[in-house]
This record gives sequence, structure tokens and C-alpha cells, in this order.
Amino acid sequence: MNIYKNENSLKKILINTNKINSKNISLFSLKLTHKIFDSINISLLILIFILSFLSFDSQRKWTSIYKKLAKTRSNNNNLIDNISKTEEFYMNEIETLNTFKKTTPKDLIYINKEIKILRKNNLNKKIKIIYDGLKDSKYLRGY
Repeated sequence: MNIYKNENSLKKILINTNKINSKNISLFSLKLTHKIFDSINISLLILIFILSFLSFDSQRKWTSIYKKLAKTRSNNNNLIDNISKTEEFYMNEIETLNTFKKTTPKDLIYINKEIKILRKNNLNKKIKIIYDGLKDSKYLRGY
């Protein structure tokens, strides 16, 4: 019986050491998994921060591009308005050209003698206006 006692006690010791070893192994594996998850979490946080900064930067660039596009669109609208006004003006000019009648030699009236008389009368009228102005002191003489 002595031998069996030793075997049982040896078995108990082996089982106890296995439990201790398994506890050590389980603690070690648990610590290892925690370190792995911690490193994954930290790397994910860093990745999120980097991507958020990149997205903010791209958003800022997109905003500046959108502002430039909006200015270009307003300039184009102004140009379109100006072009339409110019086209309207030229269309009106073309329409007025069609309303005038082209003259022929039969339509012309020659009044050479009367123009000479009118010129003399205009010259006499202007001289009379200047004389009256000097007489009424409308035009100053000297200083």
C-alpha cells in the first residue's frame, strides 16, 4: 500500500503542477492576446486620425474648388447675359437695315440754287446775332 500511496500522491502532484502550468500558460496567453488587441486598437485609432485629417484636407480643397466653380458659373452667366444683349442689339440693327429703302437716281432731288440762298441767309443771321449780342453787352469787350 505504500507504493500506491506514493503513486496517488505523485498523481496529485502531477495534476497540481499541470494546473499551475496551465494557469501560467493561460495567463501568458491571456496577456499576449491583450497585448495583440491593444496594439490593434492603437493602430486603428492612429489610422482613424490619419484618415480623418486626410478627409478634412480633401474637404477643404473641395470647398475651395467649389467656390472657384461657383465664381466661374456666375461669370459665365454674366457673359451669357451680355452676349444675349449684344445679339439683341445686332438683330435690331439688322432689322432696321431692312426697313430703309435703297435710293435710286429718280429719288434724288437737286436744289443747288436754293442752298446758296440759304447759306447767305444763315450767314446774315449769324452776323446779326453777334451784332445784337455786342450791342446788348452779352459779349464782353476787352478785359
